[in-house]
Amino acid sequence: MIGYGRQSISQEDIDTVVDVLNSNSLTQGPVVNAFEKALADKCQSKHALAVCNGTAALHLACLALEIEKDDLVWVSSVSFVASANCAKYCGAEVSFVDIDPNSGLICTTELAQKLKNAENNGLLPKALIVVHLAGQSCDMKTISSLCQQYDIKIIEDACHALGGQYESKPIGSCQYSDISVFSFHPVKPITSGEGGALLTNKKELANRARLYANHGIVRDEEKLQHSTQGPWYYEMQALGYNYRLTDLQAALGLSQLKRLTDFTLKRNQIAKLYTDALESMKLPFQHLQQSIGQISAYHLYVVRQSSHLSQSQLFKRMHEQGIGCQLHYIPIFMHPYYAASTDAQSFPGALEYYHSALSLPLFPDMDEKTIHKVLNVLSNCCR
Repeated sequence: MIGYGRQSISQEDIDTVVDVLNSNSLTQGPVVNAFEKALADKCQSKHALAVCNGTAALHLACLALEIEKDDLVWVSSVSFVASANCAKYCGAEVSFVDIDPNSGLICTTELAQKLKNAENNGLLPKALIVVHLAGQSCDMKTISSLCQQYDIKIIEDACHALGGQYESKPIGSCQYSDISVFSFHPVKPITSGEGGALLTNKKELANRARLYANHGIVRDEEKLQHSTQGPWYYEMQALGYNYRLTDLQAALGLSQLKRLTDFTLKRNQIAKLYTDALESMKLPFQHLQQSIGQISAYHLYVVRQSSHLSQSQLFKRMHEQGIGCQLHYIPIFMHPYYAASTDAQSFPGALEYYHSALSLPLFPDMDEKTIHKVLNVLSNCCR
């Protein structure tokens, strides 16, 4: 079975992890700090915090922005559920923003109208979580301009987008947001096995996130609330979590980060082969619309289909012939947990996207033979 995504592990990756296994620090050692610094440098951000997964990073982003019980957070309607759950963990209420079905990204026209309605009703959100679906950045300049009018904080869920660029700057630079979040799950642009990161240019947000990531514990003598009682002394100053990344994971992430530019280039080359072939073969599939001048990380290659087959029929035929396509994602508001409080018909863009989207296999180690097999199976399925 050709899966929709797969990690690429080199001998250097393996050797780097083995070096840590042979060291004195498997966790809470120097490699995590090195990974954080390299990540901040790569993304041109001032602060980076590496954590155990992308969901933890999203939760920490909400905690750092002091999202609390009864606050309101808006979230892109099409994403993995973690994009909304992170606000619920803090006790906040969640509302969704519709997407443009042609790109899968937040529709700025819908966002502007929703903000006007919210202002009139006194229901403005404290924060907006935008999702760079499939690796392409949302229109952050417009989104930032809209949110600044109402003093709304912005979290970029960039879990798909490490390696991409927006306005010639790396995604993760936080040029138009308060915090950016990445995931290092095996199918993401780079992997640390599991893992994630929070990036920000604001020191106070970085410090608050780091506090919550480590049980709420402080060891730095300058930050203690009471006089130190000895070199062993530490204080728990907040109810935190154990969201730390191990040195083993950080070593793999650090090694993979060196390959990010090559990974991104290869993903874009594969995406172009797909796009050109779909057009030349005249298949009933349309690639997600891409913004001119931006660089997608191409975590996913999503097409929208208009064939005579239903999604389930196409999905079944592809899997029967060894092609592990997937659907990213079921709109969050359609899940039972959220459905009771959400009118699905209020999000026509998300519904249109959901009923036509399909993710084709894309990963850096794909060769042209594999790409052609995917395309031939896709063509045969539509006959």
